[in-house]
Amino acid sequence: MSNTYNLESLNLPKLKGGTLRLFAAALDNSLLRGAMIGQLLKQGGVTALRERQYDDPPTYFPLALDEAAALGDLPPVEWAAVQQQVAEQPNREPFPSVADYAAAYRDGRVDPEAVAGAVLAAVAESDSGPRPLRAFRANDRDDLMTQARASAARHRAGHPLSLLDGVPVAVKDEVDQVPYTTTVGTSFMGLSPATEDATVVARLRAAGALLIGKTNMHEIGINPDGFNEHYGIIRNPYSLDCHAGGSSNGSAAAVAAGLCPVAIGADGGGSIRIPAALTGLVGLKATFGRVSEHGAAPLTWSMGHLGPIAATVSDAALVYACIAGPDARDPNSTRQPPVSLEGWRAPGLNEVRLGIYRPWFEHASPDIVRDCDDMLDRLQEMGAAVREIVIPELDEMRIAQAMTILAEMASNMALHADHWSELSPSTRVNLTLGKAMEATDYLQAQRVRTRALAHFRRAFEEVDVILTPATAVTAPVVPDGGEKDGWSDLSVVTELMRFAMPGNLTGLPAIAFPVGYDERGLPTSMQAMGRPWEENLLLRVAFAAEQVVTRHRPPLFYDLLQKA
Repeated sequence: MSNTYNLESLNLPKLKGGTLRLFAAALDNSLLRGAMIGQLLKQGGVTALRERQYDDPPTYFPLALDEAAALGDLPPVEWAAVQQQVAEQPNREPFPSVADYAAAYRDGRVDPEAVAGAVLAAVAESDSGPRPLRAFRANDRDDLMTQARASAARHRAGHPLSLLDGVPVAVKDEVDQVPYTTTVGTSFMGLSPATEDATVVARLRAAGALLIGKTNMHEIGINPDGFNEHYGIIRNPYSLDCHAGGSSNGSAAAVAAGLCPVAIGADGGGSIRIPAALTGLVGLKATFGRVSEHGAAPLTWSMGHLGPIAATVSDAALVYACIAGPDARDPNSTRQPPVSLEGWRAPGLNEVRLGIYRPWFEHASPDIVRDCDDMLDRLQEMGAAVREIVIPELDEMRIAQAMTILAEMASNMALHADHWSELSPSTRVNLTLGKAMEATDYLQAQRVRTRALAHFRRAFEEVDVILTPATAVTAPVVPDGGEKDGWSDLSVVTELMRFAMPGNLTGLPAIAFPVGYDERGLPTSMQAMGRPWEENLLLRVAFAAEQVVTRHRPPLFYDLLQKA
């Protein structure tokens, strides 16, 4: 093992449109595939990782059981107290928050029915024109207005269910929500409506959230870009020339455009944090098992996470408190310490040790590194201590994360083999790589997972939080010629995922939060990673950053409280 930083920026071929379709068709041909697959695996680092000799036992699920037992005495979250804390926060202009909606309802300035109507009108308007936003895959007017009328009645009676009652919330189309189908971004999955809500949706519904629809996403969540050939490219409200990352891009685009203050995303390789970063939002991926996966499409067993994408840290904390915690129907969620938000909005960062692996921290575009360095200075001014750390084998982690998620996705999608030709070209290319993984490859990746857990465990003996950029580039431009058949740019994918992938491989919690804008006016973002179950500390760091960062609305923005 070497302590040398070994991640590299890649310069791989870019494919789009008809060229990509021909490439995918060649891989579909068994004779041509045999001649091509070896080179693709070599380019992705799989061949090199196959040759490594590890005697570490494999770790199939990053369940932090020892840490859960050690933290059993944390004060559990009190739902009423969290609502009060969020309600007390000052308006974080320029983005209306959950507390702003609650205050408007309480004061009688607007009601949930008017907001529901404004949501539907804004979604329709956002999808008009030559470059539609396409944040949503589906909205059900009758269902939405039924919810809104019930919420309005509760507010008139003075008995809202919670601070979330009547507040618009969107749900990624990877998660079951009655009365919608769950297509997972495909044309053939979810042909029948869900018969029950996923656990996270059920918990939001019980709190009175106004569930406004299913957000668009990359097909089966397999790429961090904005393409979906079935429901349209998901564009970025900060620039409709750019996409919104992925794969929870519809959820991020909806929040950034003001269509809701918070949405539910899913993260198997950065799919909450990457789109949150590219759209200037807060995205929280909690510890593996902290949030129930029951009712989410089975795409990746060992790296999937559900969580909030929010306009403000307070809104992320509130929804996290609402949806987190054990669920008997998800065994991975049953062995965890109490959900705690202890100190999440404490002033200052005294005694908080921030870890920086400098070569990793600086492996991003100059604008992003500048803004992250500036924020690091501000956090130190609040009392945080900064320490240099080393995290070995980051490239091995990158390869192992890709091997694991592609193999697991390929296995799950084998259940839909009859629909192979209905998948978009880039999805077929990725799944073909997944199907090329051997049993020994998967085991090798899980040995690397064991090593990654050990590397981060050692780092967290020295520091409390590890800071990096959230992505290495700001929102990429939708390439010309990619509108119909999509595009494949693995070099950019690597830049987008550079800082996200260890959080999924290790199951460690991580949060993305805005720190500035690049020279084009596109958001820049920082990531904080923490020990298992210490989401409260990550929220505290993000909350501190939020107090000093200047933010502005994107050009495409709907202020629903003004329009309702």
